[in-house]
Amino acid sequence: MPMVDLADETFVVAALADVARRLHDPQLWRRWWPELELTLFQDRGERGLRWTVTGRLVGSSEVWLEPWGDGTLLHCYLRADLTGPGSATEVRCGRPARLARLARAEGHRHGRHVKRCVNALKDELEADRAPGMPRCSEAPVG
Repeated sequence: MPMVDLADETFVVAALADVARRLHDPQLWRRWWPELELTLFQDRGERGLRWTVTGRLVGSSEVWLEPWGDGTLLHCYLRADLTGPGSATEVRCGRPARLARLARAEGHRHGRHVKRCVNALKDELEADRAPGMPRCSEAPVG
């Protein structure tokens, strides 16, 4: 089991294709994971992306997109281990209790940051929609 196991779900009232289009911008990845080196290993098109992760952590990350109602569920995962001092790929060793504390802190820090980034994307994609209303493209005519 990875030291850091982050899972987040956010509902975005936007078409799957629109969320996927934004997700495919590498600049977006850099903002979401600024301290990590991401190497894309699976492009699932409108269903999301998967990366290998190196840097402060070593493991994998995934953003999976799922159509839901009049929007998209954005599932975000980070499963990784802490790296040792001076290494971007070697798993950190040490006392289990200390590693657990460090991993918990790193997971919380990444979790808060990613949630802020996902919410910024949500705000951007939902900007033309009044709260509680369906997507503009689905607004009733007349």
